[in-house]
Formats: sequence, structure tokens, C-alpha cells
Amino acid sequence: MTEGTVFATSQRTHRCGDLRAEHAGTAVTLGGWVHRARDLGGLVFMDLRDRAGLVQVSFNPDWASAQAIADAAAVGVESVVMVQGIVERRPAEMRNPDLATGEIEVRATSLRVVGPAVTPAIPVARGKNDKLPAEDLRLRHRYLDLRRPELQASLILRHRLLQVTRAYLSERGFLELETPILTKPTPEGARDYLVPSRVHPGEFYALPQSPQIYKQLFMCSGFDRYFQIARCFRDEDLRQDRQPEFTQIDIEASFIGRDDIMALSEGMIAAIWREAGHEVPTPFERMSYADAMERYGCDRPDLRYGLALHDFTSAFAPLDFVVTKSAIEAGGRVRGIRVPGGAAWSRKQVDELEAVAKSAGAGGLLRVKKADGKLDGPVAKFLTPEAEAALALQDGDLALLVAAGDRVSSPALDRVRQECARRLGLVDEHARRFLWVTDFPMFDQDPATGALAAVHHPFTAANPDDMAAYPDAPAKWRALAYDCVLNGLELGGGSIRTSDPRVQSRMFTLLGIGDEADQERRFGFLLEGLRAGAPPHGGIAFGFDRISMLLSSGSSLRDVIAFPKTTAARALFENAPTSVPADDLRELHLRSTVEGA
Repeated sequence: MTEGTVFATSQRTHRCGDLRAEHAGTAVTLGGWVHRARDLGGLVFMDLRDRAGLVQVSFNPDWASAQAIADAAAVGVESVVMVQGIVERRPAEMRNPDLATGEIEVRATSLRVVGPAVTPAIPVARGKNDKLPAEDLRLRHRYLDLRRPELQASLILRHRLLQVTRAYLSERGFLELETPILTKPTPEGARDYLVPSRVHPGEFYALPQSPQIYKQLFMCSGFDRYFQIARCFRDEDLRQDRQPEFTQIDIEASFIGRDDIMALSEGMIAAIWREAGHEVPTPFERMSYADAMERYGCDRPDLRYGLALHDFTSAFAPLDFVVTKSAIEAGGRVRGIRVPGGAAWSRKQVDELEAVAKSAGAGGLLRVKKADGKLDGPVAKFLTPEAEAALALQDGDLALLVAAGDRVSSPALDRVRQECARRLGLVDEHARRFLWVTDFPMFDQDPATGALAAVHHPFTAANPDDMAAYPDAPAKWRALAYDCVLNGLELGGGSIRTSDPRVQSRMFTLLGIGDEADQERRFGFLLEGLRAGAPPHGGIAFGFDRISMLLSSGSSLRDVIAFPKTTAARALFENAPTSVPADDLRELHLRSTVEGA
């Protein structure tokens, strides 16, 4: 079956955008939306659009009835019409090289309006220099916005990427299995969306933050290779370009190690990128979490440019400079970056960089520049020859330093590094630097209370070597976890799981998740599955919306989600969330405490 016949139905023979010069002389019946129409006084040209593209339709007294010409002149844009006619080549001087169908036109013999449209609230047809309407307005009228060729192309690409993913994993023995949407509340790092039960008063389901526990139970059940294109829900505080519901490629496998998961994932990513027209070399680079934080101040570093961080603590320790001296005495370090050519930046430009550092938590940004062979800056006069040698500034360089603990200096210098790279034009927008970040800490320890929190989630396995070497110091354990990063963006993350129920129970205890009875109440269904015999297993999940955005060159996740939420977590088209009548709440055994609700 050819592509042309796939779309043939009892009502149409071809799609508008599929017609080409080889169809010349063919009688066609088309259906589509009126993109624009031009009435030249008894001669009407119409651009007819469907998801395959545009085609020009001409209504001329030589082949069309007077009624068809009158109807074509009167029909409104975005109305749905059926057209019958003959495909003909355009004269050479009238061909449109910018249009896939530009060599031909359809000479219409009849026109029928099947879906008359009111004047659209936002324009669908735009000129090359026309700006898009405001995003809130486009989201309010999403059904019109989705008619835009750019959005349709993004969603069509998303479909193709999904099919490639399914094929890749299915060919490797993975089973696409579904997990519940109504599930049990569990702590996974964000708030759950809760769903009240009408038949069980006072009890609630939760929408899944991920299928994590269920996919582990699949492993306990003998389904040794699972995947799912999973819908997930997280009730997070408002953050730029995050969606409360999102899609991830969810993978789990048994009798598998970290390297196996990485190799599988690299092949899948390469197949996905290839579908979008890009070749991805494998294997990906690897870097430990410790190295990433030390060299870049970030666990998802952008490797398209240098500007690595350096530790200057030993060189600054002897200096009688109060800022660095007090920071080092408090257990901090002096770290920073060398910026080639940064000495030419004005005081105002460097002050802007300091504001970037302060916005990330730093108290300030120390600067030393070298121009005409001399060092300059507030700290320059305190520098010893050894400190000057450690800075290793070339003429024209600028050193930007933060004196503080790593929790402060790392995020501040990460932000400064990114801004410097942008100003210097070091970011190659066409480069793709994939990276695995490995050996994450198992726990994050609160410096004030000593309380432990899972860096990934409570089901991640700790490195057995660390558990043996530091049995009573879990803050020193590394996790068998790994993140896939591209150009400073996290694409996905995963881990080897804890398959021993006794070890899993200990992890819960270390995280402050209750006594044995409380653990059974909250996680008994997982512990019970592990006790029944669990193979070693692990997995990974990739953010599919982000992957689609990157490959469609979108600027926002909302460009690749058909009906997205705003940054305020609102659905403007359907007006959700919304208040619920009191009678409906009573049926769910609820009442609102919001005044007027």
C-alpha cells in the first residue's frame, strides 16, 4: 500500500500536501481548511491546507461553474471545504519553489463547504515576518494554534520518535506493559496529585509520579524486560517550563548491570536522533559526579565549551585578605574560572556577572584581571608570587572567584560559567555532547540536622564497596545511579535498584521513613514482592517531552505537547483546574475550605 492510497477514503482521494508534478492530469477530491483565498474578480485562488501541507486551488470560468467561483470567493478562512478538480502543472513563471506542491495546482470543478468557520480568534495563516500572538492567547484557542504547520510538524515528529522507541525496545525483547494511573501515595521527591475515593470515604488514590514501584514488581514477577511510554504527574511548585503531567520513556530489566543499561540507552538515543536526521556517535563520554561538581560546579555540565573550574585554595590560604581568609577558616574554598579576553570587559559587565553569582547564593564575586602585564582588582595587591603563578593568567585574562563552601560556590560558578560562555560566543548550537554522569552520592545530608535525603529515590541501590568500607557512615556511600546529559540538560536518569528487602528496609530507616510497621503500611506491597524473590534489576527513564522539544527545535515543552499547561499549571483552553459544586464534593466526602468555593 503506497502512502497516497493510505489516505484515500470514500470522501477524498489524496491529501492536499501530497500532490506533486507526477499527479498532473489526475482527477482528485480533496478535503481541507481554507488557509487563504484571493478573489481577483471572477478568478479565485485558494490555498487549501491539511496536515500534509498546502496546495493551490484555482477557480476559473474556463473549468469551474459560476456557483463554485462565487462560493470560493465567499468562503471564510479556516472553513472546511471539499474540492473536486484536476491536477495540472503550473506555468513555469507561476511555480512556487518554496512550496512542496509548488509545481502544480488543482483546477477545481466544484466546491462544497462542509465546515463553515467563524472568524478565527487568532490567525493561523501568517506571513514570514508576522509575529505569533501571545502564548496565553494561543493556549486559550489551542485548537486553532494546533493548525499551525510548525506545531503540526512537531507533533508528527513526536509520533515518529515514539514509534522508533517502541520498535527499538521491542526488537530487544522488551514488553510494553501498563501500570496503574490510580495508585498509592509514595514519597518520590515531589507532591502527589491526590484523587478522593467516593466508595471509600476519607481515602485517596494518587496519580503516579513515576511507575517506579510497579516496574520493580514486574521484575519480581518474572517479566525481565519492561518498558512503557508512561504518563507521570507531579504537583511541584511553579517552575519555568515544567509540566504537572508529562511523558517519559520508562525502562526496567532484570539480571542487568549499569553498563548494560547505558549501552541499551545509547543505542535507543542514537535511533531516536537518527529518525530526526542526526547521527549520534556512541559510546557517550562518562564522568563521575565528583568530577563534574569539581570541574563544572554542576551535575549536568555542558561540555560544548571549556571554562573549567579551578581550586585556588592552597594559593590563597597564606594571604592576608579577609574575604578569602575567613571563608577558608570556615571550611570553604577559593574556586573560580579563567576567562580568556575577559579583562576587556567593563566594570559594569563584570558587576552583572557578580549579580548572577549572587542570584545563585554567593556573597560576591572576586575578580582579578591581567592587562598590559599587570594584575588589577581588589584582591590583586594581596597576591603573592605563588598566588599569581597559581592563577596562571595570560595577558587579557580575567579570573572570577568565589570564596565559600562548595554548596554555595558550585551553583554560583556554574551560573557564571554559563553566562561567560554565552558572552564569549563559545556555545556551538549545532554541537551535541552526550555525557553519562555516574557515582552520585547516595544521600544528601542536611548540614544543620544531619538528616539524610535520597539524592535519586529511596529504591536506588548503594555501591556495595562503599557500604562495606563505611558501614556506619552512609553519607559517604555512592549510589549505583547514572544520568544521561546533553549540552547541560538532563535527558534521563536511572539506577540499579535495591533487590534485597532487608537492605531496602534499612534504606527506609536511614531516610527516616518510620519503624517496621510504618514501612509495611507505606511500602508493604514493594517489600512483599522483594521477599518473594527478586532478581537483580535496574532501569532508567527519559523525559520524552524534552527529547521531542530538542529534536523539533522547539523553545518550550509546550511546543511539543498537544494540550499543555501554563507555568501556573493551568489549562487555559478547557479552563482547568476549576471549582466543583458543593454537591459533587459532598458525594466525595469532601468540603472546600476556600471562601466562596
